Amino acid sequence: MMCTKIKPNKSILYILVSCFSCIVASGQTGPYSLTTVPEAVRNKANVIMHSENIELQIDGPDKVNFKVHQVFTVANEDGKRNLFFTEYSNRFMSLEDVEIRVYDANGKQAGKYKKKEMRTEAEGEGLIPDGYLTYFKIPATSYPVTVDIQYEKKIKSTLTLPDYEFIEPEEGVVESNCTVRVVPDIGFRYKARNTSVEPVITDDGKYKVYTWSVKNLAPLEYEEGAVATNVRYPHIQFVTDKFSFLGFDGDLSSWKSLGTWMKGLYDGLDVLPQERQQFFVNLVKDAKDENEKIKRIYDYLQHNFRYVSIQLGIGGFQPFSAEFTDKKKYGDCKALSNFMKAALKSVGVKSYVAIINAEYNQEPVDPGFPANDFNHVILCIPHPKDSVWLECTSSSTEFNELGTFTENRNALLVTDEGGYLVPTPTSHAESNYLATRTTVNVSDDLSGLSETMFSTKGECSEMMDEILREKRDDQKEALVFYYGFKQPDDFEWAKIESMDGHQSKLRMAVAKVPEFTAGNKLFINPRIYKIWPKALPKAENRKLDFYFRFPFEKMDTTIFKLPAGAKPDALPKENELSCNYASFKSKFWYNEADNAVYSVAELILKKHKIPAADYASVKKFFDDLMQADAQKIVIKTGETKEKKAF
Repeated sequence: MMCTKIKPNKSILYILVSCFSCIVASGQTGPYSLTTVPEAVRNKANVIMHSENIELQIDGPDKVNFKVHQVFTVANEDGKRNLFFTEYSNRFMSLEDVEIRVYDANGKQAGKYKKKEMRTEAEGEGLIPDGYLTYFKIPATSYPVTVDIQYEKKIKSTLTLPDYEFIEPEEGVVESNCTVRVVPDIGFRYKARNTSVEPVITDDGKYKVYTWSVKNLAPLEYEEGAVATNVRYPHIQFVTDKFSFLGFDGDLSSWKSLGTWMKGLYDGLDVLPQERQQFFVNLVKDAKDENEKIKRIYDYLQHNFRYVSIQLGIGGFQPFSAEFTDKKKYGDCKALSNFMKAALKSVGVKSYVAIINAEYNQEPVDPGFPANDFNHVILCIPHPKDSVWLECTSSSTEFNELGTFTENRNALLVTDEGGYLVPTPTSHAESNYLATRTTVNVSDDLSGLSETMFSTKGECSEMMDEILREKRDDQKEALVFYYGFKQPDDFEWAKIESMDGHQSKLRMAVAKVPEFTAGNKLFINPRIYKIWPKALPKAENRKLDFYFRFPFEKMDTTIFKLPAGAKPDALPKENELSCNYASFKSKFWYNEADNAVYSVAELILKKHKIPAADYASVKKFFDDLMQADAQKIVIKTGETKEKKAF
């Protein structure tokens, strides 16, 4: 991570909330009684923001003061996430003061808390902490409970400013105000996202003053599957053209000028000692073309270096030198990308670091609004047609594959002439491939021994690797709840070394293969796992786009080897389903020579982002798929015998 986006404290994990509750206001009195809140504001709200005042004062590129005062009522158990105060601080951002007052349903003060009573701990996932997290669980013995929070932060940079986020899901807003006071010569800009709210602009002599106000806003409904929090809900984004970051002055009026500033942080750090340059020359001396050179050096990086988050330099923007990274054999995203750049330079291949907003299914940064919305570094080797993109932090990502962590974005290419926004590759279904071939030996007692071969690519390989590194109990949980396998009595699951890509083998013992029996008939699911295991969220009144994690292709062949004397009585019909974004095919047949039933299916999701207007058709497709996949293979069989063990 290069930098942390600062936001007012009210943004606390709303995306995890899935229930909606009406406020019960009876019995509450005092200055913030819920009975005085308009019905439209409190209906289906778990939290009511009675009053919010945010003040942002910008006195220069390295002098910013940020104050927040909020009074809100948590109406019920479903709003309790708002009873956690959390604020981040680091070298350029300090939490100066905090005061929290708590009032019960009768308006009586139940507690008062200051910063000294809160916990502050180092925050960071690497060798060096990113900064510090101050947090406090606000006590509440019953609901509704009203909280009055005031805090102040001092920020020594305008490179990243807090957004004004005035509403969240399940929050009704009575009143919210944001005032920005800014010295005129710094080049202040703002952008309204998903809202038409405009500021009142005045001038008091020293400052230009911008004031945003909203009143009586009904709560937004949480919509499952809508990601990219920073773009889906109403907010105002703030930027200044002039900025300073820990003594490094810069210009954010254009992407080119931001790239120029970034380039200055990397200058002179992409040089390796002569003997190491020669090492890479020898490594690629018989390579057939430039792509083969890049691939060999990338393979060397993946097998010899490890990713560690290190927020040194100037707040995570400036990398360690390539020589240092080469000696230590570890680095963060910028250090590993810078090392790869130096190694490629050693063999005459020109590359550029690319600054990007990395997160699953984030939206591209806005080309028309230069801002520091980035948190990750990758590498680009430009080609006239198909440029090569490298994720230098991964030991398993395939050559020239990015995945949904960084695909479908606008990356800032840091060149000798400054910065240029360029699109990263688009996600393709064939890049994320899962093929399974399962043989199930059904015993006379209806238990089964199965063997499944997995072949994967792309994101499917990444997920498989992650699961195979887990403990056995976690692997079993992934089998049953993620992939939808039958609950195994016993299993063995291991990766297979192969030249044909990522493969693994799963062996399972299952107590009972059929879902149910009726007389001498067995009713068996088409597969021992579900090709699509979970119903999609409701489609009614959908307003936000829906995101799958990535597009994919799933291919399955399942072979049920029947016990002696058993024969198929009825097989499901061939099935074909489709919509504009996905397709599904399945067919079944009986092989008499093997006394086996074959089940074959193919599921393709062409695009992972589904516009809200099209979501209902995609929801119907997956509902129909699950209904089709619920059909049973019907087998006639004789008497059962003694159960076999795995």
